[in-house]
Amino acid sequence: MEQLEAGRGWQARRVVVTGGSGFLGSVLVGRLRAAGADVIVPLREDYDLTESSAAARVFTDARPQVLFHLAAAVGGIGANRANPGRFFYENMAMGLHVVDHAHRYGRLDKLIIVGTTCAYPGDAPVPLREADLWSGYPEPTNAPYGVAKRALLVMAQAYRTQYGLKAIYLIPANLYGPGDNFDPETSHVIPALIRKCVEAVDEGRDELVAWGDGTPTRDFLHVRDAALGLMLAAERYEGADPINLGTHEETTIRDLLAQITVLTGYRGRVVWDTTRPGGQRRRRLDVSRAKDAFGFNAQVSLIEGLRETIAWYRTHRGALSAIKRGDASTP
Repeated sequence: MEQLEAGRGWQARRVVVTGGSGFLGSVLVGRLRAAGADVIVPLREDYDLTESSAAARVFTDARPQVLFHLAAAVGGIGANRANPGRFFYENMAMGLHVVDHAHRYGRLDKLIIVGTTCAYPGDAPVPLREADLWSGYPEPTNAPYGVAKRALLVMAQAYRTQYGLKAIYLIPANLYGPGDNFDPETSHVIPALIRKCVEAVDEGRDELVAWGDGTPTRDFLHVRDAALGLMLAAERYEGADPINLGTHEETTIRDLLAQITVLTGYRGRVVWDTTRPGGQRRRRLDVSRAKDAFGFNAQVSLIEGLRETIAWYRTHRGALSAIKRGDASTP
């Protein structure tokens, strides 16, 4: 199906984006405003969505017609292993309150909930199809986060059935791009590896360490493509079933690092620390439902996206220099 352009029907619409100051959120907010939407971004210091009363105030204060729920507590493998309780509680609480108060508000045209590939069972067949979401338990290192986000799909469907809530649920692949989180304590694999390679080049080091054995695979989706997919779904999709957003391409972490070393000019040795976890073995999303339902096709190639992300990091790394160095981990 030919790629459709998003941006229709947003003129003067009041739109709330939770997590709108974050990585994906800021790109989505920019696209929505360019399309003419009146976008409100509730900041955590003013609206802590883990509190029911704060979620209620988002609706009474902003009076939205559309709400994108992107707010999440999330990170790479290291962050997930260090914060399983917090990641479960905060993601579950935020989603619980947003969905419930969306129903109580009663004037929302559409609620768009962003899920995670971590919700898929650790041993689900590849490509990951939406029908396999319930075929097993998520990969253990990400399970608390994945289960919390998966539960929001059940809640959205239940509220649709009982109360008529117009909620849709989207599952984006592993996101990356300019503006990503490069904090080695919490970052995902692409920014973590970019940082390690750039620092190794600049410091003249001839060795860097990466987690795992490099064989796990991921479907990497550029953040601009993800924002496009969210807008297309909001404009054109009305169903209750979850929908994947991805590229349908599968890249090993070893091949990913090989591309990053070439693009950054790193020519030293790579040591794979197999005592460190590598996460779910394979991830590639079946994106046929997104193509059929609202014409989504990812536009940014991985090599193009990596080149752009590396350039962004090199330009902005001075502002990020206070963040201490750490090991790359695969989400």
